[in-house]
Amino acid sequence: MKKEYDLSIMKSRPNPYAKELENEITITADKNVIEYFKKMAKKHNTSYQKLISSYLEECMITHRELSYH
Repeated sequence: MKKEYDLSIMKSRPNPYAKELENEITITADKNVIEYFKKMAKKHNTSYQKLISSYLEECMITHRELSYH
C-alpha cells in the first residue's frame, strides 16, 4: 500500500445505493410555507427540498409533537 494517495485523479461515480436512501413524494403545502423554505434554502446554499427533508428528519429524531392551530 502507498503511504499517500492522490484522490484528485480518481474517477468519481454515483453512489449505487443512493436511490435506496430516499423516496420521492408529492406533498401539498401552503404557498407561504414553500416560500419560507426557499428563502432559507438560498441562505444556506441548499435546495428547499433538502431543507424540508432535514427539518422533518430532525422532528422525527427529537420526537417533536406538532401543534395544530
